[in-house]
Amino acid sequence: MSVKHNSEIKFKVGLDENKVPEEISWTAKDGGIENEASKSIMISVWDHKKKDTLRMDLWTKDMPVDEMKQFYHQTLVSMADTFERATDDQKMSATMRDFCDYFAEKLELKK
Repeated sequence: MSVKHNSEIKFKVGLDENKVPEEISWTAKDGGIENEASKSIMISVWDHKKKDTLRMDLWTKDMPVDEMKQFYHQTLVSMADTFERATDDQKMSATMRDFCDYFAEKLELKK
């Protein structure tokens, strides 16, 4: 299998004097995204040699807590969806979605 095309996703993080994120933007030209502002990012990378996940979670200091709770909920839901597509484990995916419903209920995210 040979690579036919390379695609880049770039994140730009503007920091204050204490290296706390003030601005985050990202670009994914293949997806039509150019310098789009964001308040938070979560990145997970699988290190297949160490069999470990490398992570980076960043959010700007003006990210509202209610939006952070919603961001986490939506991330958990999408992880359940991705887990099902990747493993075809419908039973565990349903269990994950049950937890997502519980999470949303406890945080009063669903009206």
